[in-house]
Amino acid sequence: MTQNTAKDQTQREAPAAGADPDIVVGPEDMLNYDRPGADASAPGADAGASDGTADSGEAAPADPAARIAELEAEVARLKRDHLNALAEAENAKRRADKRIQDNTKYAVANLAKAILPVADNMERALAAAPEQARVLDPHLKNLAVGVEMTAKELMNALAQYGVQRIEAQGQPFDPNLHQAMQEMENPDVPAGTVVQVYQEGYVIHDRLLRPSMVVVSKGGPKRTAQTPPPGGDAGTSGSTGGGGGGRVDTSA
Repeated sequence: MTQNTAKDQTQREAPAAGADPDIVVGPEDMLNYDRPGADASAPGADAGASDGTADSGEAAPADPAARIAELEAEVARLKRDHLNALAEAENAKRRADKRIQDNTKYAVANLAKAILPVADNMERALAAAPEQARVLDPHLKNLAVGVEMTAKELMNALAQYGVQRIEAQGQPFDPNLHQAMQEMENPDVPAGTVVQVYQEGYVIHDRLLRPSMVVVSKGGPKRTAQTPPPGGDAGTSGSTGGGGGGRVDTSA
């Protein structure tokens, strides 16, 4: 029995008849049919798997025309936003410049309004010294001349900053320049004419500084439309609309 066993072992170790003696077959060269996915090692299987993975992971190409249209719409939107930003910046700059100009132009408005009562008192002082009284009293005449000179210098100083007196006497009533204190029956002049001035009014540049306190006529003929007299009308004396009454007295 020992001889048979040794013989079987010798037969297993001996190479098969006709086999190449230089080729040695090892355990790693044996096919393992029990291992899952064994056939995946074949070259064809690898190529097919890689092709399938590439096909499933690659997105479909986008339409070039649609992409171009999308980009053009985006460019148009950005350009529109850019133009709007430029326009807003320009408007802000203009508003700031106008605010600066107005602040410079009307900076003395409050001071001028506070000084106007001084001019009113000088006018009353001159009215209290009529020409007949001045002829009879040389001292009164000299005093009146001094008051007139002071009043003139005051008005010249105010005029340097755009302050002008409104000429209301005999002009059509303008609610933008005049403040009616009462009405008076007067059939000799057209209705709505200023027949008396209680207090002079003033404008600063194109703004009303103080309205004229006036007496307005009634009972006369209707006023007909006419061209405003030279020297300015309501449109040039600071009014914001309305009739053509009231002129700016630039002789002060």
